[in-house]
Amino acid sequence: MKIIILAAGIGSRLGNPFPKPLTPLKNGKSIMQMQTENIASKFNIDDINVVVGFKKDLIMERFPELTYVYNPFFDRTNTSKSLLQALKKHRNEAVLWFNGDVVFDENLLNILLPHIKNNTSFVAVNTSKVAEEEVKYTLKNGYIDELSKTVENGLGEAVGINFISSTDIKKFITRLEECDDNDYFERGLELAIEKDGIQVTAVDISAFNCMEIDFLEDLENVNNLL
Repeated sequence: MKIIILAAGIGSRLGNPFPKPLTPLKNGKSIMQMQTENIASKFNIDDINVVVGFKKDLIMERFPELTYVYNPFFDRTNTSKSLLQALKKHRNEAVLWFNGDVVFDENLLNILLPHIKNNTSFVAVNTSKVAEEEVKYTLKNGYIDELSKTVENGLGEAVGINFISSTDIKKFITRLEECDDNDYFERGLELAIEKDGIQVTAVDISAFNCMEIDFLEDLENVNNLL
């Protein structure tokens, strides 16, 4: 299995002059340092691939031990194309991926491990929150049906931690290639579910702290938790 961190975006809503994953937190670590340390507690750090774009050298210099994939179109494409750039290197392997702005409790990974070992595609979700600006989901026959920011009557939020099995990855890559440049990767999952019939489980991680940092308010909330 390979691990991907999506860290190519400009992160303009937070207003940093540097990549959002390098945002310092109250505990003295950056978002990305917390991510990589947590991931390395359960997985091999050599399997981490980071998709970079905006001011990529800052990230690469801070974390020289990681492997990098460059999205040269970071300023005019969204996460569907950043993820696609990395998945093309791993067409036959299962992939666990993280949005580069997610701060999470490392114990959350214990909930995900059985699904990873079973090679079951999943989206990690928080069922206790359904904010309007977040990616929401619905279920059909126990599996993910809709997955986007525009979902109505969502059952919860997708938290930015996802897994595609080795049996589903080629279909997912094909659907990501069909996505528009401005689509989020969730659109690729929706297409693979709709057109290819792949089954994606919603894994409830609501019992653990997990938050994406998009705005200053999010950063404040994370720092309060820390």
